[in-house]
Amino acid sequence: MHIAVILRLVPDLSDELDLSEDGKSIDREWVGITLNEFDEQSLEEAVLLKEASDAKVTALALAGEGVERMLQGALARGADAAVMLEGEGEDHLDSRAAAPIFAEAIRTCGADLVLTGVQTIEDLFGQLAPYLGSLLDWPHVSAVSGVALDQGHIVVRQEYSGGRQARIEVALPAVIGVQTASRPPRYVSASKLKEAMLSGRLTAQAAAATPLPNRAEVLGLAPPDRSAGATMIGDDPDEAAAAILEALSARGLLAG
Repeated sequence: MHIAVILRLVPDLSDELDLSEDGKSIDREWVGITLNEFDEQSLEEAVLLKEASDAKVTALALAGEGVERMLQGALARGADAAVMLEGEGEDHLDSRAAAPIFAEAIRTCGADLVLTGVQTIEDLFGQLAPYLGSLLDWPHVSAVSGVALDQGHIVVRQEYSGGRQARIEVALPAVIGVQTASRPPRYVSASKLKEAMLSGRLTAQAAAATPLPNRAEVLGLAPPDRSAGATMIGDDPDEAAAAILEALSARGLLAG
């Protein structure tokens, strides 16, 4: 089995985010970037499947700033190969636009199982797994919290509200949108990262397909409205009780 894992970089939400001059995107000049948390989960799940079988794992990513180091990190975590797909503007494409590029790369590398994060924090569509399933004409399942091999097919687990779960058998080839891996992502030591950097297993290739045109336009972004906030009522018991009573009364929450 050959597993392709799609990795994407996203803005680091621990940094202060500023908007671009046109107000339609994030100003990326100073913001930090990090591996998408759901893609990190899908990479860990791929490595776990590799350790449980003789599978090969190939990490795929669109070229862009920081992508080379991200792919080297994937090699250090256990991927066998990493491919950076080069093309103009590919690093900021949404899932729908990028899907043809990834689909062609998957065909080229000969993968029969694709794992990708179920969404990213900034993707307008958040539907990379179903887009890939449609383009490849493969079955797909999203929001998966575990993948296991079972006699030539895979078994995935989906979680639903109320603590319910579904166990779904999927024939290969298939595309899986991963929400959480079976185990937490592993730590990568500096020595493993250095070894991956010197291994020569990271290659670059031209994107063999063109992105789809965007069908939706972002009209504007805005920071959250912070005009309303908590009212501090102090620590005096009588004053606090009076303030709470007044607030409840003003909102019509007191009977009679």
